[in-house]
Amino acid sequence: MASHRRVSQSGLAGATRATVLSAAAVTAAAALSAGAASAVPAPAPAEVTSRVDALYEQAEKATEQYNGANERARELRADVAALQDRVARGQEHVNRLRGRLGAVASAQYRSGGLDPALKLLLSEDPAHYLDKAAALDRIHGRQAGELRELQSAQRGLEQERREATGKLAALEASRQDVVRHKKDVEGKLASARRLLNSLTGADRAAYDRANRGVGRSLPDVSGPAPASGRAGAAVQAVRGAIGSPYAWGGSGPSAFDCSGLMQWAYARAGVSIPRTSQAQRGAGRQVQVSQARPGDLVIYRDDASHVGMYVGNGQVVHAPYPGARVRSDPVGMMPISSVTRP
Repeated sequence: MASHRRVSQSGLAGATRATVLSAAAVTAAAALSAGAASAVPAPAPAEVTSRVDALYEQAEKATEQYNGANERARELRADVAALQDRVARGQEHVNRLRGRLGAVASAQYRSGGLDPALKLLLSEDPAHYLDKAAALDRIHGRQAGELRELQSAQRGLEQERREATGKLAALEASRQDVVRHKKDVEGKLASARRLLNSLTGADRAAYDRANRGVGRSLPDVSGPAPASGRAGAAVQAVRGAIGSPYAWGGSGPSAFDCSGLMQWAYARAGVSIPRTSQAQRGAGRQVQVSQARPGDLVIYRDDASHVGMYVGNGQVVHAPYPGARVRSDPVGMMPISSVTRP
C-alpha cells in the first residue's frame, strides 16, 4: 500500500515564490541580452562630422532656395502694388467718363427728347436752331467718342484687375515657398546641432579647429590685378567682412550667407548683382578657372548652391555655412561649377 505525504501550505508557497522569481530572473536576463544585442553603437566622431557637413550643405542649398523665394516675393509685392495703383487710377478715369456721359444724358432727358424736325417747326428763329442742331451733332459725336473711350477703359480696368488677382495668387504661393524653405533650413540646422552636441571634449575641439577657420588669415594678394576699379573695391569689401558670422538669409552688414556676402560686397563697389548664387552665376561673363582674377565670383557645385569671391593667390573669401565665420579658403575647396566676372 503506497504511502502519501501531505505538503504543508508554507512549503507550497515557498516553492511558488521561488519559481516566480526564477522566471522573472530569466525574463530580465533575456530582455537585457536582447537590448544589448539591438543597441545601436554611437557613431564615431569622423562619422558625426561627415553627417554634420552633409547637413550644412543641405541647409545651404535650402538657404539659397529660401533667398530665391524671398526675392520672388519681394518682386511680386512691388508688381502687385503697381497694379493696384493702376487699377485705382483706372477706376477714377472710368468714374470721370461716366460722370460726363451722365451729365449729357440728363440734359437730353430734361429737354424732353423732341424730334429735331418738330423743334425746327416750333422754333422762332430757325437759323439759330440749325446752328444749335449742328453743335448738338458735334456733342453727340463727342459723346459717342467718350462712350467708346469708356468701354475701352472698362476693358483695360478689368484686365488689370485680373492681372492683379493672378499676381496676388502668385505672391501667396511664393510666401508659402518662403515658409517651407525656412522650415527646411531650420530642421537641418537643428539636426546638425544635435549631432555636434554629441561630440565632447577633444573631438569637439578638433571639429571646431578644422571647420571654423580658427587661426586662419587672408594672405596678401599676389596674383593678377583686379580687372577694374569696381572689382578691386568689391575685393576690399569682402576682405573687410572676414570674421563676420554666417547667418542664413543674411546680406550684411554684420552677418551673411554666401550669396548675401557677394551681393553686399559688390553693392559697396556700386554694382548691383542678383541675390542668389544661382542667379549670380549668370550675372556677368563666364571665364575659365585658370583665368580667374580678383573680384570674380566662383560658383560651386552643379546646382550652384555656394559662391565665394576670388581674391588672388589661389584663395576665395566666402561665408562657409551656419556656425562658421566669413573666411578665406583655397579656391579648389569643393567642386567648381563656373567662374563669373560681374
